[in-house]
Amino acid sequence: MALAREGVVPVVTAAFMTCGVWFASSLLGVILGTCTIFLAWFYREPRVSIPRDPLVFVSPASGKVVEIMDVDDPFVGRSAKIGIFMSVADVHVNRIPSDGKISFLKYKQGKHLVAFAPKSSEVNERLYAGLETKYGNVLLVQIAGLVARRIACRVKTGQLVSKGEAYGMIKFGSRVDVYLPPIVKPVVKVGDKVKAGSSVIGHVFKNEGK
Repeated sequence: MALAREGVVPVVTAAFMTCGVWFASSLLGVILGTCTIFLAWFYREPRVSIPRDPLVFVSPASGKVVEIMDVDDPFVGRSAKIGIFMSVADVHVNRIPSDGKISFLKYKQGKHLVAFAPKSSEVNERLYAGLETKYGNVLLVQIAGLVARRIACRVKTGQLVSKGEAYGMIKFGSRVDVYLPPIVKPVVKVGDKVKAGSSVIGHVFKNEGK
């Protein structure tokens, strides 16, 4: 299992600190060593089995579906919004739901309410990523939570991306909202557990492109 690029500095730093204090205090060394193991586990980036069917959209996050609702969005249009809450125990690497191109990135400062609350989508710190796909536009929203204080993004505007590709992460408990294109029907329900890059959350119900 690989280590996410966002975790290299904190994990290596924690490991050096553990080695540095071990001979001075074995108790402190054990405590820091435990923290190092936890960080390495949290920043894990496992391989995923990406569905090959081009008509399916995969989950951008690993966690629990906490919200599904119909919305009108200026970028996507009339669409289904799916909110996925990531607990500290979930893999926090976020992935692209379908092949396409990043059309814009927009960061917005905000509060740090618990991420599973519906209102967090509107008031918390968040990063919007617009994705243009063959089947319509997709909006991805990385939302910082009560503990999460940093949103990391690996992609740039204009970049071509593939389904299941890692595009960023949010640290220590957070949420991702995905707005599916109008011709994509959700196939999950509130309470379902999903895995980023491998769980199917939507299916194109009309075999037609943009």
